[in-house]
Amino acid sequence: QVQLVESGGGLVQAGGSLRLSCAQSGRTFGPYTMGWFRQAPGEDREFVAAISWKGGRTNYADSVSDRFTISRDNAKTTTVYLQMNSLKPEDTAAYYCVAAPGPITIVNREYDYWGQGTQVTVSS
Repeated sequence: QVQLVESGGGLVQAGGSLRLSCAQSGRTFGPYTMGWFRQAPGEDREFVAAISWKGGRTNYADSVSDRFTISRDNAKTTTVYLQMNSLKPEDTAAYYCVAAPGPITIVNREYDYWGQGTQVTVSS
């Protein structure tokens, strides 16, 4: 079984930064695309960013492409990061780490594994 555990969420003022981390544990893992989705209260889950297995390809939602950066480290256990800069109140949501056994996709049903989520709240 594969587990994804997120950390790094919290409360930040508009314009601030946060760095989310997601550590994979469990059985041997790969090659998996990893990424982040988010869900605000009363809204559907939406794609935020994804990164290919070796990190050579990334994809971002238009709303975050100039502010967020996704990266990963496969050295020991797979860890994926989301650096979020210039945060806005509309970025407030629960952020979920995800993994998919294939190429980058923005479709949530193609991600097999989901973390429990970490809350990000941006105050105005």
